[in-house]
Amino acid sequence: MKRDMDLARAILLQVEKSDDLKDWVKITVDGHSEEQISYHIKLLDQANLIEATDCSSADGLSWKATSLTWHGHEFLDAARNETFWNKAKSYLKGKGIEITFDTIKTALTKIIKEQIE
Repeated sequence: MKRDMDLARAILLQVEKSDDLKDWVKITVDGHSEEQISYHIKLLDQANLIEATDCSSADGLSWKATSLTWHGHEFLDAARNETFWNKAKSYLKGKGIEITFDTIKTALTKIIKEQIE
């Protein structure tokens, strides 16, 4: 399955909105299956952006998000603004650079810094 950075961002935004720290966050994203969402929750957990639990079974992949990590908050603070997010993606695509968590955060930081200066 291919990684979808827009889906990852949407998951982070939904996890952030949750105030319940005792339960899993119910995540739905239009146009994406439960399997796609679960896979991206797994990736976000592996990237140390969220805390999640592997509830997978013989029935299939099932990862459940519980909260953002410090790194998740930092990434989301840079990625929250839709305009900056789209500019960063366009910038990277225009340079022929793959969109990874590190490259998108670097591009977002550059765009934000330009706004400050």
